[in-house]
Amino acid sequence: MKKALVTAIFLIASHIGFSQEIGVRFGDVVGNNVAVDALFNTGEFSRVHADVSFGSGVGVEALWDFLYKPLSIGKAEGFSWYAGAGVSTLIDDPFWLGVSGEAGLEYTFAKVPISLSTDYRPSFYFIDDFDFHGGGFCFNARYVFGKK
Repeated sequence: MKKALVTAIFLIASHIGFSQEIGVRFGDVVGNNVAVDALFNTGEFSRVHADVSFGSGVGVEALWDFLYKPLSIGKAEGFSWYAGAGVSTLIDDPFWLGVSGEAGLEYTFAKVPISLSTDYRPSFYFIDDFDFHGGGFCFNARYVFGKK
């Protein structure tokens, strides 16, 4: 189990260097309240949204946002919405493994390399026990790399 944990942390840390956005996630994170949050673009309208939380065990989530589109709200530009699904796990006692859905709203500032978002992630766990978690409301604040 320790080898798997070290390998997972190493893989996530090595990919954070290639992330397009990195920041903090506050709210109902897998087993914890705060996580390191990162986005990795995989295409024009898709990306991987991953986070790692520490506290009551180590929580890891990796979701593929398959809908990621600009949203027009009046004259305001910079809004996007996204939806996706992926794997969620908590490495603790008990061990949780399951799938999560995600839907959220994001705002990226035009002149500042900051992105703010809020999302909802309900989860269905099937290991260590069958359980549905309907919480999962979070706020994300991230630095956007490459934005001038």
